[in-house]
Amino acid sequence: MKKIELEIIALSHSVTQSHSFAVVLGEVGGTRRLPIVIGGFEAQAIAVALDNMKPSRPLTHDLLKTICDTFDVILEYIYISKLLDGVFYSNLVCRKGDEYFEIDSRTSDALALAVRFDCPIYVEETILSEAGVEADPNEGEDTGDQGEADQDLSELAGTQPTASNFGEMNMADLQAQLQQAIEGEDYERAARIRDEMQKRK
Repeated sequence: MKKIELEIIALSHSVTQSHSFAVVLGEVGGTRRLPIVIGGFEAQAIAVALDNMKPSRPLTHDLLKTICDTFDVILEYIYISKLLDGVFYSNLVCRKGDEYFEIDSRTSDALALAVRFDCPIYVEETILSEAGVEADPNEGEDTGDQGEADQDLSELAGTQPTASNFGEMNMADLQAQLQQAIEGEDYERAARIRDEMQKRK
């Protein structure tokens, strides 16, 4: 079995299923893309970690990472190992000392943990061949994969920069509002404030 390394390049509303989101994984060093439909909660969990937001209380995936850190369990990588009836199946490949073990996981949860552990994401070659799509061959690092991801993260949070309610505030007020939103676990509002601050930099 051949494993292909992937990275998260975009997170956006799903165009095929209402009230769902799609995380787009890109082949490292290649042009193939693997879109996976996930739920809103999992999309938010991934977005929060990608945006380096620090909630006042730990989210579920933050708690799982803290537990692993406490007991010296390392998430080495996640492996998308099977595609059955349109559902992706994944494993968490973990290590404690010299012992390795695998844990069955929903792919959305595995991705949320991979972002927090900063570990590699792998997929079985046959899955990428079956469910992957070819990206524009002219697409590259300099043409805005990160920009696409940032834009899609803004869409995930429902950001409308031109209609922002924060345009009249100074940076100090925005920072205070951002902290308040994070402490209140209002991540959509926090994302809107963050985008307003980034526009001014």
